[in-house]
Amino acid sequence: MAFLNHSKVPVHRFDALIIGAGGAGLKAALQLANADLKVAVISKVFPTRSHTVAAQGGVNAALANVNDDNWHWHMFDTVKGSDYLGDQDAIEYMCRAAPQVVYELEHSGVPFSRLKNGKIYQRKFGGQSQNFGGGQAARTCAAADRTGHAILQTLYQQNLRKQTHFFTEYFAVDLFRNKSGQVLGALAFCIETGERIIIDARTTLLATGGVGQLFKTCTNALINTGDGIAMAMRAGIPAQDMEFFQFHPTGIAGKGMLISEAVRGEGGILINSEGERFMERYAPSAKDLASRDVVSRAVATEIQEGRGCGENKDHVWLNLDNVDPETVKKRLPGIRDLCLTFLGIDPAEEAIPVTPTAHYTMGGIPSNRHGQVIMPTQNHAESIVLGLYAAGECACVSVHGANRLGGNSLLDILVFGRAAANSMIEYLSENPYHKTIDAELIDQAIARLDRWDKPNNNVNRSINANDQEEPVYQNDNVALLRDELRKIMEDHCSVFRNESVLQEGIDKLEQLFKRINTVALHDHSKIFNTARVEALELENLAECAMATIVSALHRHESRGAHTRMDYPDRDDKNYLKHSLYFSSTDQPEYKAVKTQPITVDTFPPKERVY
Repeated sequence: MAFLNHSKVPVHRFDALIIGAGGAGLKAALQLANADLKVAVISKVFPTRSHTVAAQGGVNAALANVNDDNWHWHMFDTVKGSDYLGDQDAIEYMCRAAPQVVYELEHSGVPFSRLKNGKIYQRKFGGQSQNFGGGQAARTCAAADRTGHAILQTLYQQNLRKQTHFFTEYFAVDLFRNKSGQVLGALAFCIETGERIIIDARTTLLATGGVGQLFKTCTNALINTGDGIAMAMRAGIPAQDMEFFQFHPTGIAGKGMLISEAVRGEGGILINSEGERFMERYAPSAKDLASRDVVSRAVATEIQEGRGCGENKDHVWLNLDNVDPETVKKRLPGIRDLCLTFLGIDPAEEAIPVTPTAHYTMGGIPSNRHGQVIMPTQNHAESIVLGLYAAGECACVSVHGANRLGGNSLLDILVFGRAAANSMIEYLSENPYHKTIDAELIDQAIARLDRWDKPNNNVNRSINANDQEEPVYQNDNVALLRDELRKIMEDHCSVFRNESVLQEGIDKLEQLFKRINTVALHDHSKIFNTARVEALELENLAECAMATIVSALHRHESRGAHTRMDYPDRDDKNYLKHSLYFSSTDQPEYKAVKTQPITVDTFPPKERVY
């Protein structure tokens, strides 16, 4: 450990810094540690509390343990599920690597459920098919309904065995990106003590997860605040495809907790107030196992048209009457526990009240199939951001395009966590020495943290561009502003969108930004470090919210999870392209989708039906 003279902040030097200890971060850390590199992992929670632990259903791989399958069919389903916005080179790479990644997990100790013949159990999930859109496939490898938990525990234990260095309950504030464009680590602080540290790293991987806390009702943990995406934007990197936010069709009504697609994979069906299995109208072939965006719109439509269930007609029923109760107990124990705990019902005996709930962002930090963060150039080519990588939900490779298939998220974090680590190993061999971090960058990062350590003397007065005094919000605080932000997103950027609703949401967000810039943490002599974390998270959420809603306003079509009531059709001529939101200009730019796979024929866009 060393000190920088001008800052007196301790410096820790590592070959690789990984920010985030979910599946992507831990898979990459293990790969790097196996290469005998010095690895640091920063996590704002204990690693096994990372949000990967909440993944229930399973991880997709064409193992063909239950019925015929191959990676090419998996690729077709993923391209179709993405509403043709996914980059087909990355999708091919992921689907071809899937079996090997699952076998690596199995050999590492993940306790997958088993078939009678001893092979890994695979269940049916939405959007899966055989023979390029034929019969239903069973592709999702499961450890009961606690697959993410099993994977995360295993990866953490393997990292402990390899002596990966964990900075547990530390918060990463900002990246150090030199004027040359190279990323050289990050500033962080200990949540318990407030101690600041500089991680001087030759390579940095962002694996901070999603941004589900943008919405009032979501399936995500409180930690999912888009930290990595916001850090990248502050470092001058755009956010890609942020308008595509997946609403899971079956969150517990009024509470948000996820009821996995595994329930429908095991035979559960959706029922409206008239006792009708309504998905037959929206997806005649796949029915309840259609793609998630299709099912979410169907559920929302049933509720809007008055066929919702319950006293307030604000949900539908997920019914397991036709499933053997022993199957529910064996295959869905975690979901059964959720229902018993939060609803007081046994899903084997009573229907579950469900409604669409914010779940997953398809957008994030632009990256390629090697995990390298990429920047657009003026001639629409791409340049690599040296020393910076991204994997998992915070990254946009893009394998999910406009809509993610269930079971592909765990696959994504594992495949590209490993790919990023392999690319980092190659980069480190070519760049064996640490480089000096500009003092200006360190000062900027520390100043951002200091903003929440010192009272803001301008809290009672804010002047706008016309030298007019802005309204004063004497009672503002971080918690209040966070609640308001989440309500704005819920009301103005949910399942169904149109121009006037989106624009009104942007106007409200702009006002909220002004209030965030003037709010103070009251009575600084008694502030806990957790309050500073919440303040920094609020800033990150606000930046991701603006990226999401501005990108949604400028995409004049309906594609995947992005449904514009004023532009109901998909527009391949004008919008078969990725959006790139730059926070410096508050405007999106666009780049072409990579429709050419690596070794096989392209799947051209066509009408998407299930």
